[in-house]
Amino acid sequence: MKRFKIPEIYQSTLIKSVHAFRDKTDPRKKDFRATELHFGTLSFIIARSFGFCYGVENAVERSYRAVTENPGKKIYLLSQMIHNPDVNHDLISQGIRFIMDTSGNQLIPWSEITSDDIVIIPAFGTSIETKEFLTSKGIEFKTYDTTCPFVTRVWKRAEQLGMKDYNLIIHGKYNHEETKATFSHSLQNAEAIVIKDMAEAQILVNFVQGKITKEEFINHFDGRFSSNFDPEIHLERVGVINQTTMLATETAEIAQFISEVYKEKYGEKYKEHIADTRDTLCYATNENQDSTTEMLKNKADIAIVVGGYNSSNTSHLVELCEEELPTYYIANESEVKSQSEIHHYNFRTKEMHTTMDFLKDCEKIMITSGASCPDSVINKVIEKITGFYSEIASNEEALKNIQILG
Repeated sequence: MKRFKIPEIYQSTLIKSVHAFRDKTDPRKKDFRATELHFGTLSFIIARSFGFCYGVENAVERSYRAVTENPGKKIYLLSQMIHNPDVNHDLISQGIRFIMDTSGNQLIPWSEITSDDIVIIPAFGTSIETKEFLTSKGIEFKTYDTTCPFVTRVWKRAEQLGMKDYNLIIHGKYNHEETKATFSHSLQNAEAIVIKDMAEAQILVNFVQGKITKEEFINHFDGRFSSNFDPEIHLERVGVINQTTMLATETAEIAQFISEVYKEKYGEKYKEHIADTRDTLCYATNENQDSTTEMLKNKADIAIVVGGYNSSNTSHLVELCEEELPTYYIANESEVKSQSEIHHYNFRTKEMHTTMDFLKDCEKIMITSGASCPDSVINKVIEKITGFYSEIASNEEALKNIQILG
C-alpha cells in the first residue's frame, strides 16, 4: 500500500512503535487482538487498528502539498477536510480557508473565489453539481481532489447498479457530506433513497410488504429520496450501498434483512430484485470496528475513544464500547482536565458532559480512535493520564513489556 508523507506534528514515536510491533508479525492486519502497554500500576489496552486511514492520509498529504506548491495563492477547502478539530485547525493555520461548514452553510461567498485560486475537495468527496459549478467558474480542482478512493468505489458500484436498472438504498446520514455526494453521484443512473438505520429499513420493507401506505412512506422519508423516486416502481429492483463511515455490521444487517424480505416476496427469483453489494464496505471502517469488538473481549475499567465530535466513524466506535463499559468520547487531551475530571461528548444528544472521579480505582483503560484522529493525539491522551500517577513507567519501559492479548 502506498506510503504518504504525513507532517511530524501528527506522528508519535510511541504509537509508531506499537504499530511496528504488531505489523512485524501481522502485516496484513488479520489479527484483531488488542495490544497492552504496561505503565506500572496503569495499563492501556490499545485496539489493533485505529487512527489515520488510507483516505485520510491521502487527504492530509494533498492538502499540505497544495500549500507548499502554491505560494502566494489563496487556497480553499469546500468544507472540513476531515472530521478532526486538530487537523482542521492546523490547516487554517496554514492559510487554508473553508468555503462551507459541514452542514453546507456558506462561510465564504462564491463571488470572492476566482479561477486563480486553489479549491481542495475534501476526503468525503462532493456532489456532481458542485464540481460542475467549479468548472463553470474556471476553477481547476482535480489536482487537489482528496476524495477517498473507497468513497469513489461506492460511486462506481452505484453506477454499475444503475446501468443494470437497480435503484439504490443508501445507508447513511442524509446531512453528512459523504452521503450527499454519494446521493448526487447515484442519481446519474438510478433513483435513490437514504435510510439511517435498521428502524428505517423496517419502515421501507413495511411498504414493500404492503403494511403501510405510499403516503405514509413518503411522509416519513420526505426530503431523503430523489425527485422522481416512486416507491411503487423504484423499490422493485434495489441495491444497498453505504456511507463508508457507518457501522459496517449494521449495513450488512440491513442488506441481509431487506434481502430476506425480497426472498419472501419474490421467491426463487428474488436475486433479480436485490443486488449483492457487500463489496461497498470500507476496509478501514471494518478494521477499526472489528478491532474494537475484539478489544472489548478483554477486561478494563473504562474506555476512551478519541476523535472529532462530528466524526461518524468515531461515534460508531463509541457505540460499540458503550455496550460493554463506561466510555468517554473526547476530541483530544484537553478534555482530560485532571485526575478526577473529564469532559466528554454524548453524540446522541450532542451535548458535553462532565464526569468526576473517572480514574478512581482505575487500573486498565481501553483506548482507540477514529479514522481521522492523528497518532499524536492518542499519544497526548496517554501521556496526560499517565502523568497523574506517581509511580509510572516511561514509554520506553512500557514498550519493553508490550504484549498481545488473548
